[in-house]
Amino acid sequence: MNDIQVHGEREFGCGFIPPAWLGAGEDEHRMRNLQQSKPAESYRALRPAEVEALILNGNRCPDWGRILVREPFDPSLVRACEFAGLVRLGRMERVVLEHHDMMIPAGLTNSRLISCDIGDDCAVHSCSYIAHYIVGDRCILMNNDEIHATDHAKWGNGILKEGEAEDIRVWLDLMNEAGGRSVLPFDGMVAADAYLWARRRGDRALMERFREMTQSAFDPRRGEYGTIGDGCVIKSNRIIKDVKIGDSAYVKGANKLKNLTINSSEAERTQIGEGVELVNGIVGYGCRVFYGCKAVRFVMGTNSALKYGARLIHSVLGDNSTVSCCELLNNLIFPAHEQHHNTSFLVAALVKGQSNMAAGATIGSNHNSRANDGEIEAGRGFWPGLSVSVKHSSRFASYCLLAKGDYRYELDMPYPFALVADDASRDRLEIMPAYWWMYNMYALLRNESKFLSRDKRRAKVQNLEFSPFAPDVAEETFAALELLERDVGRAWQAANEGNAASLTDDELRARGRELLSGPKEDVDALEVLAPDVENSRRKVLILKPRRAWKAYRHMLRYYAVKTLVGYFSERPEARFEDAREVLEGPRSTGWENLGGQPVPLERVDRLVAEIRDGRLPSWDSVHRAYATLWEEYPLDKAQHAWATLCELKGVPDLWRETFIKELMRFSETTRFVEEQVWLTRSKDFQNRFRKATFRDDDELRAVLGSPDSVPFIRQVRADMERLRGQVDALVDRLGAREA
Repeated sequence: MNDIQVHGEREFGCGFIPPAWLGAGEDEHRMRNLQQSKPAESYRALRPAEVEALILNGNRCPDWGRILVREPFDPSLVRACEFAGLVRLGRMERVVLEHHDMMIPAGLTNSRLISCDIGDDCAVHSCSYIAHYIVGDRCILMNNDEIHATDHAKWGNGILKEGEAEDIRVWLDLMNEAGGRSVLPFDGMVAADAYLWARRRGDRALMERFREMTQSAFDPRRGEYGTIGDGCVIKSNRIIKDVKIGDSAYVKGANKLKNLTINSSEAERTQIGEGVELVNGIVGYGCRVFYGCKAVRFVMGTNSALKYGARLIHSVLGDNSTVSCCELLNNLIFPAHEQHHNTSFLVAALVKGQSNMAAGATIGSNHNSRANDGEIEAGRGFWPGLSVSVKHSSRFASYCLLAKGDYRYELDMPYPFALVADDASRDRLEIMPAYWWMYNMYALLRNESKFLSRDKRRAKVQNLEFSPFAPDVAEETFAALELLERDVGRAWQAANEGNAASLTDDELRARGRELLSGPKEDVDALEVLAPDVENSRRKVLILKPRRAWKAYRHMLRYYAVKTLVGYFSERPEARFEDAREVLEGPRSTGWENLGGQPVPLERVDRLVAEIRDGRLPSWDSVHRAYATLWEEYPLDKAQHAWATLCELKGVPDLWRETFIKELMRFSETTRFVEEQVWLTRSKDFQNRFRKATFRDDDELRAVLGSPDSVPFIRQVRADMERLRGQVDALVDRLGAREA
């Protein structure tokens, strides 16, 4: 009979926890009483006159002795309700709650409450079924079909309750559809947690520690009640089952919410809107989910959004991200990801944040193996253009821009800040390294600014690096410099076949460096190819290799000196010689993007070792370790910047006079950056096709303004002027006071 059981009315609302799971002296309210914040002595039994008034108002209860109330209690505010089990009602008086211009009187009408605690001054109207929930103060619950919790609810966490079999545990299959990188979701998970878990699969002891840490973070006992925090508005929803909802959340018109934690607070309010279906997941603080979105087996980071029918499945979406009209399947996405438009698709990928998916982009169009086990890895700043199609398995360096095209072969793109284009007419792949620095300075600098402005998180479990000028990307740039030198050396060797056939890789690189630093004509005459970038036999051509090589070095200099200017400016009393002793040393060449936080690889390895051997016994302790790594990051970054400058200068250390010269050179670079930002944006105002829709220049300026009126250009000018002021002050300090 479809598992339908028949019980007596006296059992209605009783026996929430099966007796097999109750210890000596425990009852079905053992967890509920721990969760309830109001003291038990603040409740009293109903008076006979109140019972009579409740019955006259059309209320029904098999045992009025199990209804407890707090003072003041006005029974006239409870009408046409049915109660079962132990129900505790908060203070109830004639007040009206207002939300978004809607006025709702406090009280209970036309609702069925089963073993619930209702907070003070709540409005509960036309709720067909509310069972085993603790509702906070001043909440509005209206027109809800079903709100209830089971005795084995896990609130979206990948744990097991007493007596449950391992095969019902909820896993997320990240980065790989075949499930080889599965992780357990938990309330509080950040992208770095998922990354360590999904990435280091060969360490079985670490995998077991992660599972144990997740299980031990939550109470395995049965009988925990669902909670709806203070100041929540829950209206016009169909099914809410096993959902924990934080303070000040707004949930309206959802179809189905099941096995979830919805984090929310007065400072970071979460909103769930119409037609939404969320199952088996964690929703972070300050999230927005609207208009028919669906998410199954997922984690949403703080201040993230799903909109307009987006689908998020077996995925972790990092903080400060927005996904609209798209499908994301088997993904681990670091913070600050943007994905819009109805035809976008992303499957089985690791995307390291600050990314933007253009309309029609299909990242992970198919699998090139015998199973669905392909993967894509993209460094931060990944930007596939309109209608781009990329195949498994592929890898991309940071800030890689893919021009519109169907990329038919797997790619391993090692050049950061590159423009990649598929030239179908000549059947070749073209790469322009350092494109952003050479031709799109406006977008490059705006990346950091826009992501900083969008970071609305109040409580930052993990701190994030938004600047493209950081050690992790700098190391990719160093690697790209070596590749360019070797590529040019090979091109020269090919052009001089027979005279240079016996050169080693190091000799080829030295020859390439000599050519790249020499006359332009010597490199322009060569066809520079990039081997092992594409899984094909066609040409992969490097465009403007000499200019890209110089641009990469220019970028590294800018990063290094800018970092050091900041370091000295924050230490106005530090002497150059003392700072030099702290900063000098070998360059740390291994950096890992740990969920949006760059960390030296040796520190990541130490962190992993401390987790494995139990010195970091919980996820909270791991998160504190992330915070410690962030506190160490400014010095780590400054040391790396110092070593970077030494590498570029070809010297083992920097002396005062050399450093002052680099500071003066940096001032000129800030003027170059300022000029390039203006020039790259001004092109938009000079394009005659863009002008075609306007009658004249006056109308164009009235609608679009001018380059000088763009707020970001004004901000860059101010930032560059501030940097020049810091440089002048530092030069005076080093050249005069410390001379």
